[in-house]
Amino acid sequence: MAMAMTMCFSLASCGSGDAGTASTNNDAAVEGSDSASGDGAAANGESDKAKIQDKGTLVIGITDFEPMDYKDESGNWIGFDADMAKAFAESLGVEAQFVEIEWDNKALELDSGSIDCVWNGMTLTDEVTSAMDCSNAYCNNSQVVIVPADKATDYQTVDSVKSLNFAVEVGSAGAAEAEANGLTYTEVTSQANALMEVAAGTSDAAIIDSLMAAAMVGEGTSYDGLTYTVGLNDEKYGVGFRKGSDLVAELNAFFQSSYSDGTMTKIAETYGVQAALIAQ
Repeated sequence: MAMAMTMCFSLASCGSGDAGTASTNNDAAVEGSDSASGDGAAANGESDKAKIQDKGTLVIGITDFEPMDYKDESGNWIGFDADMAKAFAESLGVEAQFVEIEWDNKALELDSGSIDCVWNGMTLTDEVTSAMDCSNAYCNNSQVVIVPADKATDYQTVDSVKSLNFAVEVGSAGAAEAEANGLTYTEVTSQANALMEVAAGTSDAAIIDSLMAAAMVGEGTSYDGLTYTVGLNDEKYGVGFRKGSDLVAELNAFFQSSYSDGTMTKIAETYGVQAALIAQ
């Protein structure tokens, strides 16, 4: 009995010791987990501003869209949006890097981290604002119908254009307006291509941004045989960032300061879009 009692106490002591050891190990695991979680949060939770400053570039998703983003004769990206993006990047101490994207994939490009923002005359639609955090609106715009100039008098109302076959940029506000108005349309890769379709006669008409129409359609432009007639809506432009990005506040502050000191207006005048500016 004495030996049995001794063995029981011995086993109880060992069990207590094992439990204590296990408890100590679990505490260590929890502490390690907290530590790892903390490190992960620091790494994964790094602000977008800090990330771009670490790498030294602000990667901007764009399409060829005069007068907002387009190339000069030397192949450099210029335009109202391009110049504003360069100035914003400079204010953050980094360089602007422009990447052409498929417009319909802009949210995917942003979420994947292949670009830091979408800055390309982007209409602030419900779809856009639900997929991204966006800046304050900075330009007014509308979607307009483009037709051959010699046929313009026949197409001055929405009802009058419903028999036409339209070219629209895939995933664009123009495509949304074509759908909303029950128009027949073919999607192309860019607004520039939509204009080419009309000029070539492969589409009867196109729907593009009014700012682009003012720069590229009519007398003295690349498409002097085309003109714009019907305005389909009123809309505003904004810049898109990933959800939760601290760059939104940074850009809004930059917009305010650049509007106040006249920089934004000066750049807008360079590209003829000053009338569309929204006060910041």
